[in-house]
Amino acid sequence: MFIASQVYNDIKDRKIIDLGCGSGFLAIGAAILGAKEVIGVDLDLNAVKTAKKNAKTAKVEDKIQWVIGDVTSITGKFDVVLQNPPFGVKKRGADILFLKKALEIGRVIYTLHKSSEKNRKFIKNKIINEKGEVSAIFQMNLIIPRLFNFHYKKRHIVKVDLYRVVKNDD
Repeated sequence: MFIASQVYNDIKDRKIIDLGCGSGFLAIGAAILGAKEVIGVDLDLNAVKTAKKNAKTAKVEDKIQWVIGDVTSITGKFDVVLQNPPFGVKKRGADILFLKKALEIGRVIYTLHKSSEKNRKFIKNKIINEKGEVSAIFQMNLIIPRLFNFHYKKRHIVKVDLYRVVKNDD
């Protein structure tokens, strides 16, 4: 969120959507940092319930609209799309569905993907094919706590790339 807000000024007074919002931390962060409008979307009812509770705790519950639904059904245009999509490990291509939707509805996209040279080349090609341009890639570690029954470690550190993508004008 620091990069989007402080380095690129992509949050304050912007219309933001968090695709696959989970517990809502990206949407909540955007609301705290002064986004004009924030929408969080997730297919999981329990995730959205948790996000609503987290937004209330952060005192931004009135600044975020929560949607329970599939990200592929989202329409409209947004200044910025924030997303930490499924990595496509359990369900191959899940991250690409998110990426395509983000490039369809967003002007600027911040998206996290597993880091590797092979994956980076693949993601860049997908972005170019969808008329996007990678303006920056930031390598970082993502700490994943044991959240699901298929997680067997207390926490797992995954090397990820944060992409800042700009949609080319059609």
